[in-house]
Amino acid sequence: MSLLVRPATPDDEPQVVTLWQACGLVVPTNDPATDFRFARARTGSDVLVGQDPEGALLGSVMVGHDGHRGWLYYVACHPDHRAHGIGRQMVAAGEAWLRARGVVKVQLLVRDTNTAVVAFYARLGFDVTPRTVMAKWLEPPDNTA
Repeated sequence: MSLLVRPATPDDEPQVVTLWQACGLVVPTNDPATDFRFARARTGSDVLVGQDPEGALLGSVMVGHDGHRGWLYYVACHPDHRAHGIGRQMVAAGEAWLRARGVVKVQLLVRDTNTAVVAFYARLGFDVTPRTVMAKWLEPPDNTA
């Protein structure tokens, strides 16, 4: 299935958040609407969406960079349309967005509870890279979302 991939607009927010929720990408410590708005508001990040020929929003990827590494987040394919190349197209769109900005390395994080997706990313050329990821909350997370 061929998608029209484009930058998200503010009007896409409800559909994108619903997609992320349907794909199990949202956790209590993340407000997906805030993440959507934050990525769209910066020059070093964006949210790309994929629509089928009828205009249905079937995929997304949040993409950004820190000037050195590119990152993919919220790679999503509507659960009813998996195994049709949508995820592959969204990853390719994120990679193209990064290349256009001179970023030569792309990374992503997979929650250890989401092991099923590791094989998908391996087929796209991603390698598991041993690292210790450390984090610190700058503010306590709002767990009411």
